[in-house]
Amino acid sequence: MLLESITPLILTFNEAPNLGRTLHQLAWAKQIIVIDSFSTDTTVEIAATYPQVRLFQRKFDTHATQWNYGIAQVGSEWVLSLDADYVLSNELITELAALPEDSSINGYFVRFKYCVFGKPLRGTILPPRQALFRRNQAIYIDDGHTQLIQVQGESDTLNYSIYHDDRKPLSRWLWAQDRYMVIEVEKLRMTPIHKLSWGDRLRKQKIVAPFIILLYCLILKGGILDGWHGWYYAFQRLLAEILLSIRLIEAETKDCAVE
Repeated sequence: MLLESITPLILTFNEAPNLGRTLHQLAWAKQIIVIDSFSTDTTVEIAATYPQVRLFQRKFDTHATQWNYGIAQVGSEWVLSLDADYVLSNELITELAALPEDSSINGYFVRFKYCVFGKPLRGTILPPRQALFRRNQAIYIDDGHTQLIQVQGESDTLNYSIYHDDRKPLSRWLWAQDRYMVIEVEKLRMTPIHKLSWGDRLRKQKIVAPFIILLYCLILKGGILDGWHGWYYAFQRLLAEILLSIRLIEAETKDCAVE
């Protein structure tokens, strides 16, 4: 596949600690689309230092509508959708360039290596994400606090990884997680139990999930072998699940008060 046929698409909001590293690994791209939600830091200035970047500003409403707006700005056949803290490995860039041009595949999943302060961990709870797809065969839909992409036709999985390397301060992470969990609570409460995954069913119990995620990150994903970086990641995921449990208890208590 010609790299010129791929346009990276990035959503941003106050991503100054991350965006430069991500754009640096996209120097091969003929054009990069950045959809910014009116950042108040130097995100826009950083984007402007890369001549192939086309920046659009749009007030954020949902992830799906923001992504779909971005796709509409892309003129190439293929879209590479990236968060501002997704850094492509050199091996992945080489793999993208070697993809066949005449394939029947319409989308590719990409694996992740989660980083803590720049150090890749042995394992992560992040599943592969369908990040590369044909523009005219894909649409995003909202799913809880995040989004899902629906790609028509066949898909495949790439061999090499993206580094998820978020360098924003902990206060920003806490702010974002609390917002996410409010939306997740709504999803868990409004979705019939038989339509929830087993993981989400455990989360609805409020007590079990935080302890399971701690053990999962440390033991099953090998985080304990990553030293304090692994403990940091495990504590992050534990805290996120505790926030969800607290928000669930809060919502259920309000319901009881109304009754």
